[in-house]
Amino acid sequence: MEKLINIQNLSYGFSQNKLILKNVSLSVPKGSIFGFLGANGAGKSTTMKVMLGNLPDENNTVEIFNQKLSELYPHGFQKIGSLIDSPAFYDHLSGWDNLIILSRLRDLPDSECERVLNLVDLWESRKMKTKKYSLGMKQRLAIAMTLLGNPELLILDEPVNGLDPNGMLEIRELLLKLNKEQGITIFISSHLLQEVEKMVTHLAIISHGVIKFSGSVEELNKHYRHNHIRVGLNNASLFTQHIPEYYSAKIIDENTLEVTVQSKEDIIKLTKLLVTNNAEIFEIRNSAGLEDWFMEITKN
Repeated sequence: MEKLINIQNLSYGFSQNKLILKNVSLSVPKGSIFGFLGANGAGKSTTMKVMLGNLPDENNTVEIFNQKLSELYPHGFQKIGSLIDSPAFYDHLSGWDNLIILSRLRDLPDSECERVLNLVDLWESRKMKTKKYSLGMKQRLAIAMTLLGNPELLILDEPVNGLDPNGMLEIRELLLKLNKEQGITIFISSHLLQEVEKMVTHLAIISHGVIKFSGSVEELNKHYRHNHIRVGLNNASLFTQHIPEYYSAKIIDENTLEVTVQSKEDIIKLTKLLVTNNAEIFEIRNSAGLEDWFMEITKN
């Protein structure tokens, strides 16, 4: 799979004794939604600032579009849309006028502003002053700004931070649409694991400046999935006597059992066994998610 971003052994800090980033390496496949996950202060924003040339990459560790940053600058950055830290607007101007200013600075036609406003579903609100926009609308306008000029890559730093659940949903649906319909590769940092889990195809986990995991969601599942599943069934306590010790069955509540399995065949055998004993099963699910894996990976 073609790599759009490749970073090899990136270290950055004020001195060798105070490194913020320590040998960071990761690859972002073309066409992916790549989640860059970590707690606040883990090194996410610093990494992204180096990727965009805001901080120096003195050892040429970053490649984007198969070019070192020194080769990519300035024209190659036309293919990248970025949003680092909080977006800035002229609050007394409308969403349309904010976009017009940027498009004129970049010698883009006014039709680009219309295109991106329709993409982020703000066309009907284009004449409203941005000081009257909700947080979610402001975030969508900021993403519209990054979409000017048809970029192939979006680099977004905490785009759902501070939004309410509805605003998060709007941004998530927008990013999924941009990825699927426009084919844009999206690199997104966040500490909101449950939200990012709903959209990423690949991810990296960073803790104290060190990459703890980098790869696809499937690879994460393979290497770090807890072998625990939860079975929802009526009157759970009635069926533990029928389950072999191999499964280490544990009652979670009146209608939930947790068991240990090693393969999907184990799940099939257990389900057949319970149904044979007249169990009324209404749910089978993995008991661990990205938040559990994140805690395990960063602690280790």
